[in-house]
Amino acid sequence: MALFVDFFGYLSVVLRGCTLAAQALAIGGVAFLLCVARPRAPRLGEAGHAMLRRCRLGIVAASLGLALFALLSLGSDLAALIEILGLERADPLHADFVRAGMAQAGSALVLAALVTFLPRPPAALLVLPALGMLAGSTATSHAAARLEHQWLLSAVTFLHEGAACTWVGALPYLLASLSLPIEGKELHPLGRRFHGLATVSVGTLFAGAAALSYAYVGALDGFYGTAYGVMVGVKAAMAFTLLGLGYFNSRRIEALKDDPEGPLLALRRFTEVEIGIGVTVFLATASLISVPPAVDLRENRLTLAELGARMTPTWPRFTSPDHESLALQVLQKKLDADAAARGQQAAPAYVPGAGMPPPYKAEDVAWSEYNHHWAGVFVLAIGLLALYERIFRARWARSWPLLFAGLAVFLLIRSDPEAWPMGSISFWASFREPEVAQHRIFMALITVFAFFEWGVRTGRTRSPRAALVLPLLCALGGALLLTHSHALGNVKEELLIEYTHAPLALLGVAAGWSRWLEVRLPGSPAARRASWIWPTAFALVGLLLILYREA
Repeated sequence: MALFVDFFGYLSVVLRGCTLAAQALAIGGVAFLLCVARPRAPRLGEAGHAMLRRCRLGIVAASLGLALFALLSLGSDLAALIEILGLERADPLHADFVRAGMAQAGSALVLAALVTFLPRPPAALLVLPALGMLAGSTATSHAAARLEHQWLLSAVTFLHEGAACTWVGALPYLLASLSLPIEGKELHPLGRRFHGLATVSVGTLFAGAAALSYAYVGALDGFYGTAYGVMVGVKAAMAFTLLGLGYFNSRRIEALKDDPEGPLLALRRFTEVEIGIGVTVFLATASLISVPPAVDLRENRLTLAELGARMTPTWPRFTSPDHESLALQVLQKKLDADAAARGQQAAPAYVPGAGMPPPYKAEDVAWSEYNHHWAGVFVLAIGLLALYERIFRARWARSWPLLFAGLAVFLLIRSDPEAWPMGSISFWASFREPEVAQHRIFMALITVFAFFEWGVRTGRTRSPRAALVLPLLCALGGALLLTHSHALGNVKEELLIEYTHAPLALLGVAAGWSRWLEVRLPGSPAARRASWIWPTAFALVGLLLILYREA
């Protein structure tokens, strides 16, 4: 159970993100069914029946997924609360967050049952459980914990979250409908109905975001001086990207009126990208919910002077301190010497999963910077070689993905010096530490897409799906980086590291989805533009890593 508590922070963010994404698919499905599918289905013949069937299946699957994730999230919260506070198992069952989680899961199951057992349930019967989901989610938001203006903030949160779920959650249903054999003349009215639904949702979403930012962030230093403000900035960057993609898709919808087939493929592919970025936004939202609002963090805010001092570029560090000079190794030597003098067995200087961060000093900072700077050299070389291959069609440059495998080996050896293979902690025992486990997950992702993309580039792998591994794992890596945390015990130091992680995450998402467009729209102008974006994003990631500083 102690191990579970150590992982609880990371697990709670991931589960909350999955819950929000499933909720969006359920609510967006209801909105699409009522506002788009049902009004247009009678005009579409068999395609209309297929569209309604796909909507129902999507709503049922999303609702069941929501119930599962909500209950898992609730169970993990209860387990952590009982373990940390030493409560009896029945004590927290009447807490507000338990009622909210049960209401959310119950509403999802009701919606799934209605759609499954009633051939055409009335709109009100579908809307009520959707509202119940939103109410349950709002009851566990920052608004529910406020002492002032609680009801007003809850109402704004309810509308803001509902609009996000409607807009992003309806996109998969639009994509599923566009893949049906619908007559060209019917595509434009279908798209126009979705555009109207999205326009209302976007307006409500951004109005709510502005109000909540004012309430929770407050002054300008709340944006740049707190983790909450930084994550709001990350969310805003992705939301405006979605807005831009949505704008160009709306133009493609209008073009369907005169040319029903011309922009259809691009519309479908860009909708896929919108869905992917939208899911990342929900993961960022879950991360945002896990930190206190900026207005509640009056002390230890990061100042512009501190931020500027850390972000000022310096010459990268390409020499490493000795492993034996690291704080943990020095402490272990001292414990060994003291124990030997007493004739006793020495206690380990650090126990993974015990909840205490390992000791950290200047040599550890130098070790970490060395790792980041050499990792930056790897990634910069990858980006530049990919650009070289793009410009000059050089066959020898096609093997650039293998550099990712080299990077993974380098990180496996160096990233966690207290663990195997350099440290005394065994390979499996090291997974008890959340930060180490996250590092190992990233290494596995890097290795997988290295060999898949190498096979694609060199022609050894001819499956079209293999070319999608790199973009998907890049996008997934960027999304997971939003949940990555460092246990340093220093609020400002953790925030300064977040300043380096946030742009890396955004560039990872940009690289993944631009490569996706290149693969999914071969030969198109959009694919040619995208083919420049993702290697440039890799090169920028490399530069940021080379300029990384911890002191």
